[in-house]
Amino acid sequence: MRYLVEMKNVTMMKNKNNNTTDTYSEEIVHKNSITLKNCAIEDRPREKMIAKGKKELSNAELIAILIGSGSVGQSAVELAKEILHCYGDDLSQLSRQSIGSLTKNFKGMGEAKAISILAALELGYRMLSETRDIQDTYIKNSDDLFRCVGEHIIDLPTEEFWTIYMNHKGKVLFKQRITAGGITETPVDIRKIFSIALEKNAVKIALAHNHPSGHLNPSIQDKTLTDNIIQAGKILHITVVDHIIVGVDDRNHPDYYSFHDNGLL
Repeated sequence: MRYLVEMKNVTMMKNKNNNTTDTYSEEIVHKNSITLKNCAIEDRPREKMIAKGKKELSNAELIAILIGSGSVGQSAVELAKEILHCYGDDLSQLSRQSIGSLTKNFKGMGEAKAISILAALELGYRMLSETRDIQDTYIKNSDDLFRCVGEHIIDLPTEEFWTIYMNHKGKVLFKQRITAGGITETPVDIRKIFSIALEKNAVKIALAHNHPSGHLNPSIQDKTLTDNIIQAGKILHITVVDHIIVGVDDRNHPDYYSFHDNGLL
């Protein structure tokens, strides 16, 4: 009987110790998972948005809402700040990153989080594009042309060639991607460019393409193609007002090269 009592006491002690160990393990797991729910109140962007509105949130806080959680020892806001700092606090530069580069370069950044960030930035670009499309757009200089078409091609991994069609006052009637190609070049059908111009009753056109490498200087092929389009336009009395090459500058910011501004038209 005494033996049974002693065994019961030992079992109770083991159970007690096991419960303590289980609780301790749960605490470790809980502490190692830093989400927006268990951040300090000043690091809770969701609550801040509810209380103060979305305009009061920093870029890092908005990104933190997208990714939801950070990593061991790092909150979602801290991870978002690290990501932005890496790209010079430049959302445009961040939007040009690939899913693979984001997951590789940042601890705690899984594929789902990377997709959420890039998808949100792409929506922002599309909203801006739709807003501009609703308004009357006039091409008076190379800056106008860049604003009109640059956002469509600035972040692409391959070349695309676009044509913007205008009336005699420079009002944009239509813009069209003519072709998409490889990393270093894309074939352009000049007949397609001018068939659309005739269909839209355009008397002026502007040309634009991107360099995925980022370098802005035109190649010999770029210059030859532009000259051929200009000559074809003269026959149809359609003026080529400019051709821009879209890429990035030395600071990795969106930029362009204008044939008109550099005396090549």
